[in-house]
Amino acid sequence: MTSNAEVIVVGAGPVGLLLACELAVAGVRVTVLERRAETVPQSRALTMHGRTLEMLALRGVAGRFLARGMPIPSGHFAGLPTRLDFSACDSTYPFTLFIPQSVTEQLLEAWAGELGVDLRRGATVEATGQDEDGVWVGGTQAGSPFRLAARYLVGADGARSLVRRQAGIAFDGLAATKTAMLGDVRLHTPPPGRAISLGNSAGGMMVVPLGGELYRVIVVDAQEIDVPVEVPVTLEGLSAATRRVAGEDFGMHSPEWLSRFSNQTCLAQSYRKGRIFLAGDAAHIHLPAGGQGMNVGMQDAMNLGWKLAGVLRGRADASLLDSYEGERHPVGAALYRNTLAQSALMMDSFDPAGQALRATLSDLMKGPELNATLAHDLSGFGIRYPAALLSGAPEGDGCARWIGRRLPDWPLQHADGTASSLYEHLASGRWLVLQVDGEVQGHYQPALDGAWVNVVTALVPGRAAELDGVAALVVRPDGYVDHAVPLRSSVTSGNPCPAQAVT
Repeated sequence: MTSNAEVIVVGAGPVGLLLACELAVAGVRVTVLERRAETVPQSRALTMHGRTLEMLALRGVAGRFLARGMPIPSGHFAGLPTRLDFSACDSTYPFTLFIPQSVTEQLLEAWAGELGVDLRRGATVEATGQDEDGVWVGGTQAGSPFRLAARYLVGADGARSLVRRQAGIAFDGLAATKTAMLGDVRLHTPPPGRAISLGNSAGGMMVVPLGGELYRVIVVDAQEIDVPVEVPVTLEGLSAATRRVAGEDFGMHSPEWLSRFSNQTCLAQSYRKGRIFLAGDAAHIHLPAGGQGMNVGMQDAMNLGWKLAGVLRGRADASLLDSYEGERHPVGAALYRNTLAQSALMMDSFDPAGQALRATLSDLMKGPELNATLAHDLSGFGIRYPAALLSGAPEGDGCARWIGRRLPDWPLQHADGTASSLYEHLASGRWLVLQVDGEVQGHYQPALDGAWVNVVTALVPGRAAELDGVAALVVRPDGYVDHAVPLRSSVTSGNPCPAQAVT
């Protein structure tokens, strides 16, 4: 079994597949190894957040997912009654997309096939290693041993990641202390509106329609909260728990999937060791609250993918790869905190004090500021990276407000009367210099290989005040601003952003 891959990805879930696609868009040869011979029909994740849709839109494929999912304008924090309102988010996608993980994987696998990704199912990885020149992976497929070599290895192989363990990366955190039950079942008498979310002194419950008579029922039962995660769930047990919390079981029958999950919360001590990287559940696991796990993992994949591609194509120094952990580990730490907070509110709040805390926080969430903050946090829209990646980026308060900022898919107006959108110019995986004032044209070159940059001159309708004093924005391949370039006039008038002003 041979491979000419430059990158080997272990794991063909949404994270591994998206990473492979991001690499392949840039022409990187990638092999994905997946131990499962077939895709898993059950879907742990049902939610795609707006920032993940933006990432897919950056590469021109969001429409495939929108066609198969259902937009939902609100979300939840810890199952509290007050919903999160995503309309406060500046995005083309101010909603969550209800889409089963199985469908997400199907669509990503199809895209990977179009891009020529080498996906090998039934390939069990048993050993990994690295030296200063590359990595190797050994294992078996169809009873035969294999050994593959590449420049880099990425573990997207889940919570029990063999890649992480063999790299010697610690997985620090908290062991499971509470569990909940999940069942994909059919209901004879579904709740009004076909969906329900409630919490009380007996526990908490959500019912979500999956199509036809099939529903997902998730129950946090105060009487069963200490049952170990390894104990199988039965239909009778799920029904009894549902009756305790909701007063009825909605006539549940014919289960397709029954499972138990815990509040175990862990974060990899590092996301990189030499030429080996971690992404998704291999790097962070937590209570599945707010639909964040898959989405944060896919965002890990995007962040790492374009950086690996730039280094492998000789367009960036290898030091760029240091920024993957620098940018994404803090996101994992924030995920660790917010899911622990939700765990306390959902799984340790059955006494009067806990119920009072839930009611108080739910009331506070009716205030637009807190609601918007939590909506931005859970959706990924609120992520902002702290530093410019390019050397020589302009400094000063006037420019600092743009550094690391996520851009929505702005409509652009060109001098010849044509229109386009911002994301169209990022679909190739290159950087973008968006020149928003004519005087900048041809006068500013960022510290980048010219073959890795698209340059576009356009007005941004409705954003004139926001862009006052800006000649250009230098936008990373993942849609975040690296830095802004000020107009000469804004420098002479006292704008505190003088370095490398356009003349």
